[in-house]
Amino acid sequence: MQVPTSINQACTLCGSPCAMWCSRCEKTWYCCPEHLQTDWPRHRRECISATHNATAGYSSNMIATPPPAEPQYIIVTAILFAPEADRWTTTQVHCRPTPRSSNGICPVPVLQMFFPDGLTEGIVLTQGLNGENLRFPLHLWYSPTALQRNAPVNRSIYNITCGSASKAWCGPVVVLKFNGSRRQGYTDASPNDLPALSAYFLAYK
Repeated sequence: MQVPTSINQACTLCGSPCAMWCSRCEKTWYCCPEHLQTDWPRHRRECISATHNATAGYSSNMIATPPPAEPQYIIVTAILFAPEADRWTTTQVHCRPTPRSSNGICPVPVLQMFFPDGLTEGIVLTQGLNGENLRFPLHLWYSPTALQRNAPVNRSIYNITCGSASKAWCGPVVVLKFNGSRRQGYTDASPNDLPALSAYFLAYK
């Protein structure tokens, strides 16, 4: 590809004269790399790789395209049983999408803010009151080392079970709600899920 000898193109973003183009499609012009970065969310939808790029080499007039945008995190409402709180509350949890190639695998919840030591285990609750199957199973996350670390008894769980649970839960518990029995994603949890959770905490030994 010949390098232009004169400035005869307009920047796609600002319209200023320029002689540089996107290195991927070689069809869109910019006056500086920063303007390509700014325009990338729009341009990436139309940016198709030039077929000869693999062998053409890199020209000084090319501006390297930004990496593909990272997928947006999925945000869902979860139920939080905080150890020091008197009652449960709701909280927002970010879930990291899995690669498209991992079809059917549930997004990964980001729970570090609730479990600073990074140690968590999950329990899937598939039955509710009277052993009835839940249409939307619940995913309980807790710290397996909370008891070993002499963490305080979870007051919000103690109160929701009126202190009748046979197991004293310690540390935080975060509850997410699957969007169906196949467990391929999460949906918003709500107070309607509390009876099944209370029954579980009472029965767990």
